[in-house]
Amino acid sequence: MVDRVEEARDSQTAAKEQFTSALERYRSVVNVEGGDLEEVYDRLSAEYDRSEARARAVEDRIAAVEAVASDLFEEWENEIEEYSDPALRRQSQRLFTDTRADYRRLIAAMQRAERAMDPVLTLFRDQVLFLRHNLNARAIGSLETELADIERATAALIEEMERSIAEASRFIDALA
Repeated sequence: MVDRVEEARDSQTAAKEQFTSALERYRSVVNVEGGDLEEVYDRLSAEYDRSEARARAVEDRIAAVEAVASDLFEEWENEIEEYSDPALRRQSQRLFTDTRADYRRLIAAMQRAERAMDPVLTLFRDQVLFLRHNLNARAIGSLETELADIERATAALIEEMERSIAEASRFIDALA
């Protein structure tokens, strides 16, 4: 389970970095002065595609954590009754209860970060589509009005991801 949590944490870190990169690319598009707008669109579209791929990777990693945790907790809970020593049974039950509570906090943080990705992706996708359909200087100018919304949404996403990453690290440390 620790391996899956580490993979999910690392995937969230990569997604956070990609969303930050996409925001920087968006800022550069907003500040473009003339130039090859199609090239600008291609770069921004590529950033969006990478961001979306990172978001899907995070979702896959979280699902893998949930699957392995479910199996592990089910097995552990079933085996607690197999102890013949009541003291060991109680100790295992306490450890099970504490670990499951830690896991629930971890998965809740990961799910909050996961849910925060889609609104940011939606904002980016809308702007990429708008730019594709309106490859002209006026379209670039209108993107600037959306920059503040995208910056806020991305900042909120990054905060959620950082909390989730920190929770994953705490969980891993507690099990080590």
